[in-house]
Amino acid sequence: MRRLGTGIGWRPEIADAVERMPGIDWVEVVAENICPGHLPESLLRLRERGATVIPHGVSLGLGGADRPEEARLRALAERAEALGSPLVTEHIAFVRAGGPLTASPRLEAGHLLPVPRTRDALDVLCENVRIAQDALPVPLALENIAALFSWPDEELTEGQFLSELVERTGVRLLIDVANLHTNHVNRGEDPAEALAALPVEAIAYVHVAGGFERDGVWHDSHAHPVPRPVLDILTALAARTAPPGVLLERDENFPEPAELERELTMIREAVTAGRGRADGGTGTGAAGGAAGGGVAVLARPAVRARERLAVAQAAVLSSLVAGTPVPEGFDRVRMGVQARALASKRADVVAKVAPELPVVLGDGYRAAFLEYARVRPMTGGYRRDALDFAGHLLGSGRPQDAEARRRLREWWLDRAGPRPRSGGGRLARVARKVLLRGA
Repeated sequence: MRRLGTGIGWRPEIADAVERMPGIDWVEVVAENICPGHLPESLLRLRERGATVIPHGVSLGLGGADRPEEARLRALAERAEALGSPLVTEHIAFVRAGGPLTASPRLEAGHLLPVPRTRDALDVLCENVRIAQDALPVPLALENIAALFSWPDEELTEGQFLSELVERTGVRLLIDVANLHTNHVNRGEDPAEALAALPVEAIAYVHVAGGFERDGVWHDSHAHPVPRPVLDILTALAARTAPPGVLLERDENFPEPAELERELTMIREAVTAGRGRADGGTGTGAAGGAAGGGVAVLARPAVRARERLAVAQAAVLSSLVAGTPVPEGFDRVRMGVQARALASKRADVVAKVAPELPVVLGDGYRAAFLEYARVRPMTGGYRRDALDFAGHLLGSGRPQDAEARRRLREWWLDRAGPRPRSGGGRLARVARKVLLRGA
């Protein structure tokens, strides 16, 4: 396994700081946020000085009932080639449901949702992984995700699920220790048991991130400092194996560079403590499941497995984003927490891809968007969602302020037509200035 060292998630807001940070061996970039033909200058400079850049995908939905889309796989492959990356990463999650397999409208979650740890789901995931592996020019590693709710009647633990996935496909693992902590708080799962079952020799690298607890629920925010329990799980993992790479994730609410450097130091110290424990003979070594290089023969899942998974995931996602009843066996309170989290995430991302909307709507943006999201699921990407939201407001005669309504109409017309009008540039420039002042 290639040694990566210490890394940090590259984001435009901290690009300059990342370039100046000492001891940064590699960075990870959200694959969907870059264009292969127009790579950010900061990433190019990092590559020139020898830093590895790895694209991290968020939209494949390999845990979904459908086979991965060729266009999404092609886009991920193009980014890996443009960055000269040694591997690409994605998530064990589903992000959309519905469509032909269920004869129902296609719905988008806008975020990562957990797959059921069942034989059907594992069979489908394994085939989807093999399809992705065949389409990608470099090895693939998959990340365990954080979850706010559990599926009823699961057949495997997380460790068993990951171990069998590796054994059957040879895929590598991106272990997020913050997500293990999240699932400990939210689902009562013991991180030690998950670590004990992991095929540690398949680990490509490790994620570390912060979050917060509210009303007994841990939210994996990537916007808060890394807590001690997460560092303790990292130490426990490092006692079993030397992680090829460890990366700090931060997506928003960015602190001063000195604070990020302090967290990186704490991460290095946690790994060192674990390696010291292993050297002292208290670690369990590299024993575990099958190695990432050995691939068993993969049986094709029955069509019925995809259909059963499709129906189950469509029912869950519809309850989360379209207000349909919560399926039997699910915790209604936790599903409500997840639904609100998805709507909040959706509002945040729309504000980023269309920063003019919060400028036009002011303090009323968020309330108006959450009201809209409760009854209108996302069926396309976030840019489509921004247009649909603006159209919804205009269709209902809002905003009430005539000047704000005029500006919103100009923005919508500039983007909804077959080609941009010339009047939208000034508003976009104002929005960028507002965002920069708040960064």
